[in-house]
Amino acid sequence: MRDCRSFLLPLLLLWVAPFVSAEQPLAGSVVVVYNKPALDSAELARFYAKQRGIATDHIVGLDCSTDEEISRQEYDDNIAGPLREIFKKRGWWTLRETPEARETVVTTSIRFVALIKGVPLKIRATDGPYEGDKSAGGPVSNRNEASVDSELATLGLFSRQISGPLHNPYFQSFKPIVEFQNPVLLLVSRLDAPKAETVRRMIVDSIAAEKRGLWGRAFVDGAHETTAGYVTGDQWLAEIPTQLHKIGVPVVYDNSPELFPDGYPMTDCALYYGWRADKANGPFAQPEFHFLPGAIAVHIHSFSASTLRDPNANWVAPLLSHGAAASLGNVYEPYLQMTAHLNIFNDRLLHGFTFAESAYSSIDVLSWMSVMVGDPLYRPYGSWLQIEATSDSLKKTNSWKTYHDFAVHNFSDTAPQYRSLARQTTAREHNCPMMEDLGLMEAGDGNLAAATNYFGQARGCYSNRDDILRVVLEEADSWKKLNKPKRGIDLVRSALRIAGDAPAAPLLKKVEQDLRGGSVAPGPSAKPTPRIRVRF
Repeated sequence: MRDCRSFLLPLLLLWVAPFVSAEQPLAGSVVVVYNKPALDSAELARFYAKQRGIATDHIVGLDCSTDEEISRQEYDDNIAGPLREIFKKRGWWTLRETPEARETVVTTSIRFVALIKGVPLKIRATDGPYEGDKSAGGPVSNRNEASVDSELATLGLFSRQISGPLHNPYFQSFKPIVEFQNPVLLLVSRLDAPKAETVRRMIVDSIAAEKRGLWGRAFVDGAHETTAGYVTGDQWLAEIPTQLHKIGVPVVYDNSPELFPDGYPMTDCALYYGWRADKANGPFAQPEFHFLPGAIAVHIHSFSASTLRDPNANWVAPLLSHGAAASLGNVYEPYLQMTAHLNIFNDRLLHGFTFAESAYSSIDVLSWMSVMVGDPLYRPYGSWLQIEATSDSLKKTNSWKTYHDFAVHNFSDTAPQYRSLARQTTAREHNCPMMEDLGLMEAGDGNLAAATNYFGQARGCYSNRDDILRVVLEEADSWKKLNKPKRGIDLVRSALRIAGDAPAAPLLKKVEQDLRGGSVAPGPSAKPTPRIRVRF
């Protein structure tokens, strides 16, 4: 790690809710940075500032390359240097000189930086000597490429050290950034996407979702990794379903080596976490797929954000192009431990922190490869308790809220007691997402007979075709694990008779084929298979 002792303050975890300062206006602590020569950059900067109530004197235009990748010299001359001068000239920093004749930041009024589409994305590796740089030791000490965003997070260090990563003092923090005592750290995220209209939509959706709540379903895609060096990623993802269940967010969690397949009926997706594929595939490669407005979607991959200009390249750009409002990514190889720890990121979001606070508390290093793409002030779960469900989707919104309210009040109970109370609530409220989620919980615990019962209820509850087909897939899998493939085959065939032209039909046919390949073990009391009907 770098020899910048002034930046390595001890990390204190203060486990108090952030809501005390959640209502304090943050607009005054944001700087919006755009690139003057880049098409749409200035207009998008003004649009974002107006939507968030950010003063016009907090909008800064730079004159730099319109390429995504730039040299270190271009970064120093056209981005870091001019921004430091502006921070000093406008009084955003209070500085003093150290005994070594170096400038250091004593106080700051700026905690967030929003980079606008058009600002360069990444800094290529520098060959040869760089004045002021030295090897910090360790296995990655020779790496000096970085994302512009992660480098700017350390702007106040006034450092020429570029080799190797720098420890992030905000890592694992549970403090709002306005209460964090280190004045050097800047939380830098970017409003960027392949198209300018996508960026506008990200801004509008984020603000709207804050007002109504980010209600919907989560999809978590593990990889069942057991290889040393990779198992950590699955451990992060495995924590997320429990975090979501505690506050009543329905979650589909798949820890098989396969990704969510083509045609998978992924509906009402508000959160997505996954990893290990090099480019968007499965549901995310289908033109008709769309996230809920305000959705947050992250797929861990070394080069997930190597470009944000191609809607079909890697992960971040496709996820945003399919409707997500925010994502996390990497511009060059970061190594797993130095990517965002998604369990921490998700936890902070659910506790009401902003997107930027959640992202930076989840990452151990700075001056490295990460980019946070989205509105830095976006707080999707900051005011759930104050939300009143309105609009044409009142009934569906109330289903999400009912589950949330129930879980918040009851999740601390023992699992049998919780599920008994939940069963009564689902019956009384006719809550389809809750029925499905209870089935998935039971299936995850190996209680497959109970799971099929919930899935059957959910099939009869849902009216949306794709919701029904997803539950059919879940129930068929439980019948297979119960060694009763005939029940699963009948269920899938019934669904295919009615929805043979659905995008999920090829997947259902594959499931039927897999079930037909299994054998039915004779049970102690064999009974005729009841006829299963699927209603749409």
